[in-house]
Amino acid sequence: MSSCVRFISNTTSTKHFDVIVSGGGMIGTALSCLLAQTPSLSSHKILLLESNKPKQWSLSPAYSNRVSSVNEATKHLMESIGAWEHISKARFKPVMNMKVWDCSGAKVEFNNDNSTDPVAYIVENDILVDSVEKELKKADNVTVMNDTRVEEYTLPKHGNEEVQLRLTDGSTVTCNLLVGADGANSAVRKAMGVQYVSWKYNQTAVVATLKLAEGSQNDTAWQRFLHSGPVALLPLTNELTSLVWSTSLEEAKRLLKLPNDSFVDALNDALWKEPVRSEVVTAVSSVARRVLGLVESTAPSSSPQPPNVASVVDSSRAAFPLAFGHAASYVAQAVALVGDAAHKVHPLAGQGVNLGYGDIKCLVDQLDQAAHLGKPLGHIGTLREYERLRQAHNLPLMMAIDLMARVYSTTNPVLLAAGNVALQVADSLSPIKTMMRNRAAS
Repeated sequence: MSSCVRFISNTTSTKHFDVIVSGGGMIGTALSCLLAQTPSLSSHKILLLESNKPKQWSLSPAYSNRVSSVNEATKHLMESIGAWEHISKARFKPVMNMKVWDCSGAKVEFNNDNSTDPVAYIVENDILVDSVEKELKKADNVTVMNDTRVEEYTLPKHGNEEVQLRLTDGSTVTCNLLVGADGANSAVRKAMGVQYVSWKYNQTAVVATLKLAEGSQNDTAWQRFLHSGPVALLPLTNELTSLVWSTSLEEAKRLLKLPNDSFVDALNDALWKEPVRSEVVTAVSSVARRVLGLVESTAPSSSPQPPNVASVVDSSRAAFPLAFGHAASYVAQAVALVGDAAHKVHPLAGQGVNLGYGDIKCLVDQLDQAAHLGKPLGHIGTLREYERLRQAHNLPLMMAIDLMARVYSTTNPVLLAAGNVALQVADSLSPIKTMMRNRAAS
């Protein structure tokens, strides 16, 4: 099918659009596609603004070191817009279970009640974007402007005013609804003037593509909480896995400089070294278990057995800083924030991208309902309902992730005991484990 989407340069004269999406990454591209495919909104003119130049991408035999753990809700979204078919033709890896443990021996395992259903899917970020773009190109009501930046935002103060954007080339575009999908340093959020609560974790995530020592089914995601942060293995194939290792900035710099063999030795040591059983942690955990009515095990708990890493793929190591961020408000008159523009989380639970995809599904659902009721696009009541629903979903999950990140980046024995108990509680009580799994899947 030939492309109907219009790709234009930044020399366009002043134009009006119904919706402008600022940011053409994974979230902004998917939002534009979902808007275009929603019947009640299909007559609306949509502009997708992207600051980067257009690039020609093709699937490489080498796996990218930037991957996402896609939950069931995100998979359903991708299926609904036709992107999952392209993902299936490219590549992805189903995750059948997840094993999580810490340095003191506590552990929890997550799998689906229906053992044939994966608990997650590992997909490279580039494949996610390219698959959505293939569907976006079929839309005849979407205009894409690449290599374009906004010089000034003029946001409405009253309900009947339009959003006005002055671009760096001097031209102007207007819209009835502006959506900021422009990342953690969102210019749209700054123009809104909303309070943004943020902090750095003093941690850096080291990522890489790894080769395993021997071929196996490799359908398990592994995560071990070290005192310096979690180290996670995400399956890519039976032979390859993706690494996300959160540690201090100094240690990350050291790991990046190590020769390949030394890096692999350090990683295997982090995954396999014997649990350090602190008397304080053991005592506090034992008391907490009795208080919670959990059965005290008399046998030592065996640690999970992750695969041995044989080597690291050349030039696949990289690093990025970790931080938390949350906008006090996701919306203003005729403006909404989605994805990292609204919130940013530690990657230990693999939920960052899923929260963003959940945002756009919820926003489009609310716009769809408003359209059927005859409400104008960008109506503040519609946007506030989107904000209410998403904050009720996002905040509890974000705070739980933040708590785990803090607990496992300290040497405080009381906090470590709390983390130890939390894992034991999750593993011992099926309803809690099911609730956690379902929450992460939605």
